Amino acid sequence: MAVRVQGHVVDVFLDGLRTLPAEDLTGRAMRIAAGAATFNLRCAAESLGYGTWFGLAPYPEEPDLLARIVVEPTGARNEELRALAVQIPHRHTDRQPSDDGPLAEDVRVALMHAAYAEGAELTRLGEPEIHTVLEMVLDTDLREIRDWHRRAERAHWVGGERTTEGIPSSALGPRSTSYPATVRDLAAQPLDRMRQETTFEAHPDVAVLSTVYDEPADQVTAGVALERVLLTATRMGVSASFLNQPLEFEDLRRKVQHLTQRPGHAHMIIRFGRSRPGPHTARLPVADFLPTKEQS
Repeated sequence: MAVRVQGHVVDVFLDGLRTLPAEDLTGRAMRIAAGAATFNLRCAAESLGYGTWFGLAPYPEEPDLLARIVVEPTGARNEELRALAVQIPHRHTDRQPSDDGPLAEDVRVALMHAAYAEGAELTRLGEPEIHTVLEMVLDTDLREIRDWHRRAERAHWVGGERTTEGIPSSALGPRSTSYPATVRDLAAQPLDRMRQETTFEAHPDVAVLSTVYDEPADQVTAGVALERVLLTATRMGVSASFLNQPLEFEDLRRKVQHLTQRPGHAHMIIRFGRSRPGPHTARLPVADFLPTKEQS
């Protein structure tokens, strides 16, 4: 994503240089990521004593504009967003095994409320539904065997030592001794496919994040809700990773939503577990999100 700041107005745009045409042809994942960043910006503003309100795009005259945020001084503090802002540096995708066993009921309720507060729904899957998702993971792997475009694209963003963007080898976690696994193996380099193997929990806690509609603005909404869920989880000592392979194929994505027994459109498949410290993925410098004088 890219950001444009004009006074008290912050605009969030799609960044065409970081699209994934093989795995994310429609840009849905990019819009989700931009929504997550939008929520982080709201939290950060609250931590600095500013209130925010925002509207979702696109506007016809600016098709790449996803969200417009107005930042203003306020005396009415949003304590919830201030508390979540503290968690932003600590939140990371945890691809390590977790303790076997379900999350506490109060944690589940808090995560569901976090999604609902931003216009989305978080639905926990039972063991039969999780087994069906794993069958879909196998299906996606079979579909990708001859898709060299996907493999090349993944190799561009995953593996090795990275200091600014992408996923370094150190953040991939161990490989699972069972297959298909409830943690996504993003390995794209030969050495990464040879990393240590271990056993993951037999009864993972898996949920689907969805929205009622599936327009571009709904996908941004999904990202906003996702980040609120993830920061809430981090605050409660819960980690998260993603099992989104089936969502990259529209027919399987519809099947995932059907598993929730709710109307709507699935955007994320999230595996929750017990949080442990771990390596973070690389972060771009803030300056890289802002346009240069020539671009503005």
